[in-house]
Amino acid sequence: MSTSELMTVPARKGRAARLTRGQAIKIINTSGTQVVDTWAFSAEYLAEFMSMEHTRPTIGSIFPRKGHDLYTNRRRPILHFEEDTSPGIHDTLMAACDDYRYGLLGCKEYHDNCTDNLIAGMRQIGLITPEVPAPLNLWMNIPVDRDGKTAWGEPVSKPGDNVILRAAMDCIVAMSACPQDILPINGKLGKITDAHYQVLG
Repeated sequence: MSTSELMTVPARKGRAARLTRGQAIKIINTSGTQVVDTWAFSAEYLAEFMSMEHTRPTIGSIFPRKGHDLYTNRRRPILHFEEDTSPGIHDTLMAACDDYRYGLLGCKEYHDNCTDNLIAGMRQIGLITPEVPAPLNLWMNIPVDRDGKTAWGEPVSKPGDNVILRAAMDCIVAMSACPQDILPINGKLGKITDAHYQVLG
C-alpha cells in the first residue's frame, strides 16, 4: 500500500484531494476537538456528490459508522467508511456554515466559513463546485433528544482520532477545518486548529 505524505488542512481553511477508485483518504483530528466538514464529488460529473439526505435513509441512521457506504444524490456509493478510531459521533444533519449563518450569530464583519472553504479548496485543484451540498461533519456532536430537538455539543473525540474513507468511484474529497468559534462544536474554548490527511493507495 502506498501512502502519500501527511498533508495539512489549515485551521479555518479548506483543502481538496483527488482519489481514484480503490484509494482511500485518512482524515486525522490532530487536536481531538476539530470538526472537519467533508464532501465528496464524482470526478466524472461534479453535479453527482455525496449526499447526507440520500445516505441517511439508505443506512437507516443519522450516524454513519465503520462498514457503511456513503451515497450520492444518484444513490450510488461514493465512499466506504472503512475505519474510525473515534467514538463514532459525526453529524449528517447540519448544513455547512456560511457568512449568512455568522450574521445570524451576531457577526458584523466577514467570518471564515466552511462554504467558502469548500469553494476555495476545490479552486486550488482547478475545479468549481456547482453547489454546496450538506457535508459529513466529522467529529461534530449534535445531540438529538426524544422530541427531535438538537443541541450544540462538544466533540467526544481525542487527539489523533482518524477515519479512513475508501473511494468507491473516482472522486474528489474536500475538507474544511471548521472555523466555528462562537458555538462549542470545536470544544468549549472554541480554539480552531489544523487537521491533517493522507491519501492511501
